[in-house]
Amino acid sequence: MKILNRLILLLIVSIALVSCDNDRNKPGYSYFPDMEQSRSYETYSENPVVEGGKTNLLPVENSIPRGVIPYQFEKTEENRKLAGEKLLNPFMGETQDTEAIIEGKRLYNIYCWHCHGDKGDGKGFLYTSGKYAYPPASLLAEKVTTNPDGEMFHVISVGYGVMGAHQGQIMPEDRWKIVSYIREGLINKSVE
Repeated sequence: MKILNRLILLLIVSIALVSCDNDRNKPGYSYFPDMEQSRSYETYSENPVVEGGKTNLLPVENSIPRGVIPYQFEKTEENRKLAGEKLLNPFMGETQDTEAIIEGKRLYNIYCWHCHGDKGDGKGFLYTSGKYAYPPASLLAEKVTTNPDGEMFHVISVGYGVMGAHQGQIMPEDRWKIVSYIREGLINKSVE
């Protein structure tokens, strides 16, 4: 029993001596150096493989990310009307998709309420706090409520007036959900 206790004590002391190091800049032995030190180039570092030595490169011109369909309408009045005629909301129709409207409310609270307000009346925080001098559009105004869903989708996508484009921030399906919430939750008030 004494020999076993001494062996255990010797093992513990040996491990403690090997594992302790006064220099905290050297972590000790590395058993998997390829996992500890990346072979990839660091952001903003020089890259000898690419012409010009840049690591961060822009995507190839006219390339489209996988799974993304480019938006075919430009930011013009004619294209806004055309989008209203051609684009149909996939979540509205014969029956409304309540889950899409609920998700649309969540997305509206992320992207829209700070300008348009929680009621859609254009009295969002940015305007009421005085940080934004120009009042955002009221989504309850007749000029908005009479627009087809495709026009609302177009305005969210490419912007309108002083409102900026959101197509780079919000996926197309999520933009349709926001439109569904604006239509059914704010304008028609049929869903809470």
